Amino acid sequence: MKTYPIPVSEMRERYLKLYSGAVNDILRFEYKMHAALPSEFAPLDRHMKLAGQAFTIKGAPDITTDGEFEMRAQMLEDLPENSIVVWDCTGDRVTAQWGEVMTMAAIRSGCCGALVNGIRDTDAILAQDFPIFNIYRSNVGMLGRFRMYYYQKPVRIGEIVIAPGDWIFGDIDGAIRIPAEIAYDVLVKAEKLLHKEDTIRDMVNSGMKPTQVVANGGYF
Repeated sequence: MKTYPIPVSEMRERYLKLYSGAVNDILRFEYKMHAALPSEFAPLDRHMKLAGQAFTIKGAPDITTDGEFEMRAQMLEDLPENSIVVWDCTGDRVTAQWGEVMTMAAIRSGCCGALVNGIRDTDAILAQDFPIFNIYRSNVGMLGRFRMYYYQKPVRIGEIVIAPGDWIFGDIDGAIRIPAEIAYDVLVKAEKLLHKEDTIRDMVNSGMKPTQVVANGGYF
């Protein structure tokens, strides 16, 4: 994991004060980078936000079951604090790869959220207030239908390659991957952008015409 000028926990708290549009704009215009994960991933509750370092998992539809429980248990034990579990599910749209008890174990490890195709035990997850971005819900468990192959190696979700330790940020407008090596600089630049947007709001609220706002360095 890359080290930063401030603790990862502090970075995470500061990211949670941002919004995904600002972070995306920094990555697009400052770094010429496409960073958005597929828009079908949405928060289970509109107020849920993701912020943390990616713990990557690769899995796929598979009917074999040997060693599956043991590998899943070891994965949960290996989850570090301030992590976001990121599942590359190889297009699966049938099974739930995440549920209530996995949520309980993840919380105890200090994990701060998950991005995964399918979930079940939705009410129980919501009751634990664990941030999840998912595509669908299913009552079909993964045993005998889907299995993990490995974890903590680079994965691809949509157009985006995510390496272990990259940052994942997400809110109601979607999720973003931020490369580990620039995560702190992106944070600082996005915070400055929010300050600039406050100035733009003040100009609009003052009654300035849109053309005047632009002439004074603002934008829409």
